[in-house]
Amino acid sequence: MDQNKMGSLIRTLRTEQGMTQLALARALDVTDRAVSKWERGLGCPDVSLLPQLAQLLGIPMEQLLAGELDEQSPDGGTMRNLSFYLCPQCGNLLTATAPASLSCCGRRLKPLPVQKPDEDHRLNFEPIEDEWYLTAPHPMEKGHYLSFAALVTGEQLTLLKRWPEWDFQVRLPRRGHGMLYWYCTQHGLFRQPL
Repeated sequence: MDQNKMGSLIRTLRTEQGMTQLALARALDVTDRAVSKWERGLGCPDVSLLPQLAQLLGIPMEQLLAGELDEQSPDGGTMRNLSFYLCPQCGNLLTATAPASLSCCGRRLKPLPVQKPDEDHRLNFEPIEDEWYLTAPHPMEKGHYLSFAALVTGEQLTLLKRWPEWDFQVRLPRRGHGMLYWYCTQHGLFRQPL
């Protein structure tokens, strides 16, 4: 933890939000002199203030402690680089088209590793009119089921959530070539071209 970096970051974020040192100090119930010391790198906020300070500045506490923001390129990535993130606590599903620092339920999430399907996880798909009809002989029990199917094309993501004790029957629109993803709650994320 570098006091100078942290102080510089506090100053930058405070001014971006249009706050004065006094306004930040009042929100944290400290003096404006304390905020001035932090910003000049002559000290650090008390550990008990860090969660509230990070929330006021709108950044994760880890980045506040590091004293720098993990900025990504402004292009936003491409659908070809789409990553899926799944919270192990609540099951929340997130996606990102470029490397991202995501967290849910207080935990930092890592992208799900993608694998090729084995015999037990192959999907059957057939064209019906202007859609793909997907089925799977996979068990759909609580604790072991296919949680979602997603079709990713060059410009679009179509995601369908599934639930246990339903048959896995999915219809996805046929939109040229794309990549089909699906997630098994016990064995992970699978992918195949469609």
